[in-house]
Amino acid sequence: MSNTKIVENTEHEMIRKSVRALCERFPEDYWRETDEKDAYPTAFVQALTEEGWLSVLIPEEYGGAGLGMTEACIILEEINRSGGNSGACHAQMYTMGALLRHGNEDQKRRYLPKIASGELRLQAFGITEPTAGSDTTSIQTFAERVGDKYVVHGQKIWTSRAAHSDLMLLLARTTPKDQVAKKTDGLSLFILDMKEQADKIDIRPIDTMINHATTEVFFEGAEIPVENRIGEEGKGFRYVLGGMNAERILIASESIGDGMYFVDKAVQYANEREVFGRPIGKNQGVQFPISKGYMDIQAAKLMRDKAAEMFDAGMDCGAEANMSKYLASEATWRAANAAMDTFGGYGFAKEYHIERKFREARLFIVAPITNNLVVSYVGQHVLGLPRSF
Repeated sequence: MSNTKIVENTEHEMIRKSVRALCERFPEDYWRETDEKDAYPTAFVQALTEEGWLSVLIPEEYGGAGLGMTEACIILEEINRSGGNSGACHAQMYTMGALLRHGNEDQKRRYLPKIASGELRLQAFGITEPTAGSDTTSIQTFAERVGDKYVVHGQKIWTSRAAHSDLMLLLARTTPKDQVAKKTDGLSLFILDMKEQADKIDIRPIDTMINHATTEVFFEGAEIPVENRIGEEGKGFRYVLGGMNAERILIASESIGDGMYFVDKAVQYANEREVFGRPIGKNQGVQFPISKGYMDIQAAKLMRDKAAEMFDAGMDCGAEANMSKYLASEATWRAANAAMDTFGGYGFAKEYHIERKFREARLFIVAPITNNLVVSYVGQHVLGLPRSF
């Protein structure tokens, strides 16, 4: 092993320890109470912001830490392993990626330093629509060019944290689908000032089984200056692809953190809980599922690490990003069930926290992309099989 690698590992361990120390200030009871109240964890998000953990992917010249995807993964993984929920703020890390990679210098100077400091929250990513689902090319929200601005009408769904965001990264049609040569053309990407256009945006919370602050958003003539369009008109679809890869790698990290949470909790309980005069962890029916879950999570972590390294190197990592998200979410769901079985009836009691994390872990099987689409992607784009739909 090279000295460089040893130094890198030492730096990563320092990040882990620092994030763990912050998370200790927000114990599991904090997250349980937040969940029960369906409240936004404002104090936790503020603490992360103040310590600079949400700006790690922003270059130093724009006020960020200038670190890589690998370091961002470590941060989110540790938050979830502590019993927290990174979903409350993870978008502040990666949503700005399209702006960083495809925005002009004026846009970067206007927004990135304020996003890095937390003065502006860019948490909302407006893509999915009720009638389109995972078929992004079929979205209907339309941004009409009127002089030096665009006027937006339409609807988005599953737009999480819209009520806690100052800005939204919005993907909208600027040319109807039936008037473009390729279905991925005619989509444009914008930075929408949600506070400025508040009277033309209707945000409606969706009541869900987890506390994810997700919403429906209706645009009723919201205006966006032309200078807030990212890149060329009609080329927005390809601008969001890199962001999707980042999102999937980071979601895999959260899932890995959740998985290790379940393993940690199950191991502790299996060692302490005695039935029939012996610890239940001595029983293979308890021990083996926990062990298998741990091995699966470690394997998924290797794929996540590879995807993050490729992303940082500027390599095409679409397959690896998708596979890491799939493997991590599936492994963690198995670990979640192993933990629930280990705790038995107590797993359903809120005071033990397993049931909350159980609900949260289930999300990543279907979001931000359903695992069936990941399997289809691998079949078609990696293995060269016919398109399955």
